[in-house]
Amino acid sequence: MEHVIASYLRQVWDKNDWLCEGQHGFRPRYSCESQVIAVYQDIADSVDNGDMIEAIVFDFSKAFDLVPHDRLLMKIENSGVDSKLVAWVREFLLGRTQRVRLGGQFSEVARVTSGVPQGSVLGPILFIAYVNNIKRNTVSTIRLFADDCVVYRKIINNEDI
Repeated sequence: MEHVIASYLRQVWDKNDWLCEGQHGFRPRYSCESQVIAVYQDIADSVDNGDMIEAIVFDFSKAFDLVPHDRLLMKIENSGVDSKLVAWVREFLLGRTQRVRLGGQFSEVARVTSGVPQGSVLGPILFIAYVNNIKRNTVSTIRLFADDCVVYRKIINNEDI
């Protein structure tokens, strides 16, 4: 069922051109290599033009574990998908539990109150939906591969720094 839901989400988001162009993770026709090539080309073009570039590279810490369910569901709801699908994703995320096994011993069961399930089919696509609006109100270029991010900008005057 996760494959069906993931396929539907991709189809709607592609049709609506909803996903951030700079997101190269977990998308057909995008890859880690396509992200590196895009960044390299942008930097090479700037260097060829004699422009300076400033860049920040970072990795979101525990990114998949810290996605707040309510915000994620709101973003999916506003992405143009059917409300029945939003309800399905809500049921998929809410009410999860986990426990740890060390050797033959198990921890107490704990509720999972945030995050997307890692190792699932839907987890990655739900994560990129959550970080999708990272570019809003930003004039810099942002390229993502899931939770790895590079932000860069041409420096033409002091206001650009």
